Amino acid sequence: MSEAPDLAALLRSWRARVQPDEVGSPFARGSRKTPGLRREEVAWLAGVSPDYVKRLEQGRAHPSAGVLRAISRALRLSDVEYELACRLAGHAAKLDGLVPQHIGPSVQRLLDRLADTPIAVFDASWTRLEQNDLWTALTGDVRGRAGRPANIVWRIFNDDSGRVRHPFPDAHKASLLADLRDVASRYPADRELSDMITALRRSNPEFAHLWELSTVAHHGNERKTINHPDVGELELDCDVLSVHGADLRIIVFTAAPGSEAADKLRLLSVLGSEDTSALMLTRAR
Repeated sequence: MSEAPDLAALLRSWRARVQPDEVGSPFARGSRKTPGLRREEVAWLAGVSPDYVKRLEQGRAHPSAGVLRAISRALRLSDVEYELACRLAGHAAKLDGLVPQHIGPSVQRLLDRLADTPIAVFDASWTRLEQNDLWTALTGDVRGRAGRPANIVWRIFNDDSGRVRHPFPDAHKASLLADLRDVASRYPADRELSDMITALRRSNPEFAHLWELSTVAHHGNERKTINHPDVGELELDCDVLSVHGADLRIIVFTAAPGSEAADKLRLLSVLGSEDTSALMLTRAR
């Protein structure tokens, strides 16, 4: 009889130890037959179907690397546990040399607890991995979108910056690209990153020109304007925080206390991603 750990059994045990209050589950508490999260709660957090979670826990499904990352975030796995899950799912070799995308439990807690602050987590190549509800309400970014559509560099050089406006757009682009060059040098085996860079160099003359300049730098903080369809413009400070050891970036938007932007953020915090038009009309009367 093999004593090797089984991914299905581990997923069941990891689910049992996570409490709904820890993850902000929207499901009714009520009575629970089993400890920890229900399968539908894990599915909601990870963006998959409850039936898929069931099949994973029964050993009847093989998760992709992306799905495994989402499940790991939902279950608040530590880095060591995530690495074990990757090995058991057969993704260990594929993950070597790739841009890290695992969000550990401590970073996840920041997202859970800073509900009144727009905050999102990005990998080193500026692909958005996770965000809180206020980030969604403020920026309109679709939660769960992965790959290039969630990458800041890809979006900006494809004229898709969303609601965010930068005071010096040319300098912002150059800064992001210089930072991306540094990341590409640190993760030369990441095929998705190299393919994205190649595609941008071929399709965007501005990107190709900036790339040839060979500038290396780190993209930092700056003040930005968000054009929100319901509450109007918000002038916000944008800070980029680094998670050492995990090679993640955390972007946080804040407003000066007592400012008009702070009032608008509080309004969005109350309403979440719901339509604010009716309330704004009421306030204007």
